[in-house]
Amino acid sequence: MKKALTLLLTLAMTLSLAACGAKKEEAPAASAPAASAPAATETGSVYYLNFKPEADQAWQDLAKLYTEKTGVEVKVVTAAGGNYSDTLTAEMAKDAAPTLFQCGNAQGLLDWNDYCIDFTGTAVLDEMTTSDFNLTDETGAVKCIGYCYEAFGIIVNVELLEKAGYTLADITNFETLKAVAEDIHARSAELGFDAFSSAGLDGSSSWRFSGHLANMPLYYEFRDDGVTAQPATITGAYLDNYRNIWDLYINNSSIATTSLPTATGDMSTGEFKEGKAVFYQNGTWEYAGLVEAGLNPEKLAMIPLYCGVEGEEQAGLACGTENCWAVNAKASEADIQATLDFIYWVVTSEEGTAMMAKEFGPIPFKNAAQSENVFFNDANEYMANGNYTVTWAFNHTPNVDSWRATVVTALAAYSADQTDANWANVVSAFVDGWAYEYSVQHG
Repeated sequence: MKKALTLLLTLAMTLSLAACGAKKEEAPAASAPAASAPAATETGSVYYLNFKPEADQAWQDLAKLYTEKTGVEVKVVTAAGGNYSDTLTAEMAKDAAPTLFQCGNAQGLLDWNDYCIDFTGTAVLDEMTTSDFNLTDETGAVKCIGYCYEAFGIIVNVELLEKAGYTLADITNFETLKAVAEDIHARSAELGFDAFSSAGLDGSSSWRFSGHLANMPLYYEFRDDGVTAQPATITGAYLDNYRNIWDLYINNSSIATTSLPTATGDMSTGEFKEGKAVFYQNGTWEYAGLVEAGLNPEKLAMIPLYCGVEGEEQAGLACGTENCWAVNAKASEADIQATLDFIYWVVTSEEGTAMMAKEFGPIPFKNAAQSENVFFNDANEYMANGNYTVTWAFNHTPNVDSWRATVVTALAAYSADQTDANWANVVSAFVDGWAYEYSVQHG
């Protein structure tokens, strides 16, 4: 079920590729290259249509190095920012079409499925530490592999946590997180810091809670119900868990709950940077700014968004991506094999993994080089330990901006007056609002 869910959790991502031309019969899946080293073919070559302009030089350098080592020609062409779909369509119509390309979401796979080999049985697939970022078709064939990702969770100032008398090992689920946070909040005057940074509902901050935090009840509901497409309705089965973590945030912070509607993202970030809070909900993208502000990277960590769901001790971070590789099934067998050999080398060699760590952060492969970003390393460690990845269910949200705005309004009213009646309005914003926005989006 998770493979099927993973296919469609990226449905709302921005990359949408359009197929072109008449489609031929799909070429057979390529066999796996030798596990010890790339097995260069005499006639095969690689043409990679790169998705990220900022990584162009890194790919050019790596391609040149690989050619020097193996004699296999690797050409890298980088599409202009925002024009990947048009560029791919044009390039695929040529005789010398890309052998390696980007197919980052469910719509892209629907459009290009006939052009994607099945990675099943290949050495590069065997190197992956998780299948959570891969895209599969309706038959279960692995058509695209996610080669990097982003993650979000609860960022922890470990130094402050230890000053309060706790370690990361003390927090394994919502119950233990709650006990630690409430104790820190009760002693905040004595300690000089509080448990959570402010959960601001200003537009610069509210996306963390109407989007990322809302992912938690959506993820678990979709997991249980086997959701494989954007649903017309949701049940809100896990909204009590959403209430658990929201209450913990707003009642164990230094800011008054009535002030949340005007509390900004910068305020929350500033409180954490200044050592005024132990916990701060955000993602891997915050790492550089926190370190630049003077926080010790060795005393930073990211833990899962615990909310009281049974078995969440085995949860990992909330991770997702639109960065997926596809190998062109219409290419010659020699070019398919050469392409598989090349990407196998990229994710297993010292040179390749070093470039990937620098340019992309975490990669879900066994030989991944350690990133400087400790949040990425935390995400990889959870995966390596067998914890389940919380995939990005919020990408299913219909008419997303309008739906989130309604949820934020209800959250603000509830936060100021935490009654069951006001929480019922939050539930309505989630459940009834979802059905309404779906009807608006789909006519």
